[in-house]
Amino acid sequence: MQTDYDLVASAYSSFNARDIDSVLSTMHKDVDWPNGMEGGRVHGHSGVREYWIRQWSSLDPHVEPVSFTTDSVGRTLVQVHQTVRDLSGKVILDQHPKHGNSLRRVLLSRSSPTRRLPPRPLLP
Repeated sequence: MQTDYDLVASAYSSFNARDIDSVLSTMHKDVDWPNGMEGGRVHGHSGVREYWIRQWSSLDPHVEPVSFTTDSVGRTLVQVHQTVRDLSGKVILDQHPKHGNSLRRVLLSRSSPTRRLPPRPLLP
């Protein structure tokens, strides 16, 4: 059986390969996702798809999981190495943030930088 960590690692791998359909298959149909490029949040598979298509038309992000933990409310916390390049290949961001992911029925349902996401219980 696939663990929460396996699911999240698979999502990052598919994101880096620009395989939107595979990433979306790891997400709940009502996923709530941060729009780190323009601000706010996007919702559902179509919102995430449209956001990433816009993002990838101007940036080349790569997010590699470094470690996984689980917090006190059950979110999967992922320390990542995030590198963002412009389309010419110039590095414009190189950081190691932590992402908090809530899973619902073994599908990603919400992702956020942990510094902005208050603790909340998992959805049924």
